[in-house]
Amino acid sequence: MLEMNIGASEWGIIILALVLLIAGSNRFSDVARLFGRATGEYEKARDLFQKEKNNAMSAGAPVSHASSIVPHIIGPVGSEREKLKTIAKALGIKEGEMTDDQLRFLISQKIKKNGNE
Repeated sequence: MLEMNIGASEWGIIILALVLLIAGSNRFSDVARLFGRATGEYEKARDLFQKEKNNAMSAGAPVSHASSIVPHIIGPVGSEREKLKTIAKALGIKEGEMTDDQLRFLISQKIKKNGNE
């Protein structure tokens, strides 16, 4: 039996050739442009994240202090209101009959207060 020893770069070339055949040259340039933009956005976001991480580390804030300010939330939430309730509960705020804006304000105040301690 014939064994095909095809590496990753060869598969990439094969896939690009198939896309070119299926989509045609006009659509291929649009797809390539879209892929290039997506790659650029990914790299911008990665660089921004790295900068923020480096800024946080250089600011000298100890990690244990930062983790005491940020509430620990497990799992996704379904709505903005659920997120606010979860954060409020983690910070010890009784949400009761408050509006979303009131909760946001109290959460912000509590985090600022904890950050200054």
